[in-house]
Amino acid sequence: MSAKTLWIAAITLTLLIGGYLGFVLLANTPWAVAKRTVFLPGNTTQGHYQIELACSACHKPFQGTPQKTCLNCHGEALKLADDAHARHKFADPRNAATLAHIDALHCATCHKEHKPELVRDLDVTVPDDFCFSCHSDIAKERPSHQDFDPKNCASGGCHNYHDEKALYEDFLTAHLHEQDTQLTALLPSRNQSEQTIISKPKAPLGESDGDAPSQVQLPASQLKAWVDSAHGRAGVNCSDCHQGKSAAGALQPWKNQLDHKTCETCHEQESKGFLGGKHGMRLSQGLPAMRPAMARLPMNPDAHDKSLSCAACHDTHAFDTRRAAVEACLGCHADEHSKGYKQSAHFRRWQDEIDGKLEAGSGVSCASCHLPRIAARKDGRTETHVQHNQSMNLHPNEKMVRGVCMQCHGLGFSLDALADESLLRNNFNGRPKAHVKSLDMVEERLRLKAERKTDQQKNRMP
Repeated sequence: MSAKTLWIAAITLTLLIGGYLGFVLLANTPWAVAKRTVFLPGNTTQGHYQIELACSACHKPFQGTPQKTCLNCHGEALKLADDAHARHKFADPRNAATLAHIDALHCATCHKEHKPELVRDLDVTVPDDFCFSCHSDIAKERPSHQDFDPKNCASGGCHNYHDEKALYEDFLTAHLHEQDTQLTALLPSRNQSEQTIISKPKAPLGESDGDAPSQVQLPASQLKAWVDSAHGRAGVNCSDCHQGKSAAGALQPWKNQLDHKTCETCHEQESKGFLGGKHGMRLSQGLPAMRPAMARLPMNPDAHDKSLSCAACHDTHAFDTRRAAVEACLGCHADEHSKGYKQSAHFRRWQDEIDGKLEAGSGVSCASCHLPRIAARKDGRTETHVQHNQSMNLHPNEKMVRGVCMQCHGLGFSLDALADESLLRNNFNGRPKAHVKSLDMVEERLRLKAERKTDQQKNRMP
C-alpha cells in the first residue's frame, strides 16, 4: 500500500471520527444525546447529573464555563437567600485581600464538576475547613468558638455559606424559648383560585358540555373527573387545553398528549418552578423528561419508566392536588425518608385533615415541606401559590426553617430536628436527640452583655 493511500485513509478516518463526534455533540436527537457520555471527563454532582448531557447548559465555545451560566439557573435562588457571600461583596476593593485565599467571584471555585473524588457535602469541592481560610481569627472575635473544629462550620444549625437568614443573631434572639409546636399550626391557604388564573372565567361545565371531537372517545370516569376538577368548575373546556389558539387567534390542531407548555398558559409560576427543580430540569434543557430510573435515590421499580410531567403528579383530567401532595410522591420515591412518612405524626395530621377531624391546613403532606406555599404579588394583589421547585429549600436543609418548619414549630425545635440525621431518615417520627447550640450561644452573649451593662452602671454610682 502506497504512502498516498495511507494518507488518504488516515484523513478519511479522521473526518469520519470528527463528523461522528461533532454530530453527537451538536445534534439533539435522542440517539446523539445518549451517545454524548463519551465527552464526560468524570461523574457530575447530585445537582447536575440530570443535565450532564446538555453540555451547552454550562459550557460555551471558547469560554469554558462562564459565571453567567451558573446564575442563569441559580441566580434567583441566591437573591432569595440574601446571599451572605454575594459576589458584589468580594468585588468591593476593601475585601480584595480575601480573594488571595479563595476566588469567591466564581461559583466553580467551590463547585467543580466532573471531579467526583473532590465532592463533599452539599456538592462542594473544597476542604471542609475552607471557612478557616478567611475566618482564622474567629476565636478572637467570638470566644465561644475557641474550641470548635473548623471542619464543622457548616454543620446543621451553624453556618451556611450562601444563606444565613435562619441563623442571623437578631433572628435567633427574636425566637428564643419558643414552644416546640405553635398553638396554631396551619399552613398558609392557597388563595390562587381557578377564577384568578383565567382571564375570562366562565360558568361551570357539565358532562354534556365537553367539546372534544367526536372521534375522541373519553372514558366516563375521566369525563366525570374533568367536570369535578378545578378546570370544569372554571369553564375550562377540552379544546382550551388540547387545541388552544395561536397568537393570531386561530385554533391549533388537536393534541391528545399534552406537556408543560400547555399547562404554563395558565400556570406560569408553577411551570417555572417545575422546570427549575429536579423533576423538570431536563425538559428545560431540551432533554427527554426525567424518569425515576435515572434517579440516584431509591425509587419504586414500578415507576422506573414513568416520564415526569405535570400530569405525572396531578393525574390526567382530575388534577387532584391532594393526590399530588402525597400519593404521587410515594408512587416514585422509595428512600428511607419517604417510606417513613406514613408512620410519622405529620401523616397522622394529614389523614385527620382529610377525614375532617382537623381544619384545613392542619395536616402535613410531602408537598407541605418540599413544595411549600409562597406569597407573591401579581397584578396588585398577593397570591399564595405552590413553589414547584423543590430544590429551592432542599440543601442545606436549614433553608426550610423560615419558610416551612416555622409555620408549625419553634425555631429551636426546627434546628434540632433538621440536625438529627436519624430523625431525617425516619421522617421526623419522634423527638430530636440532636441539639444545636446556636440559640444557647446567643442567650449566653445576651446574659454577658446584660452583666457588663449592670457592672458599668454600678461603677458610675457615687
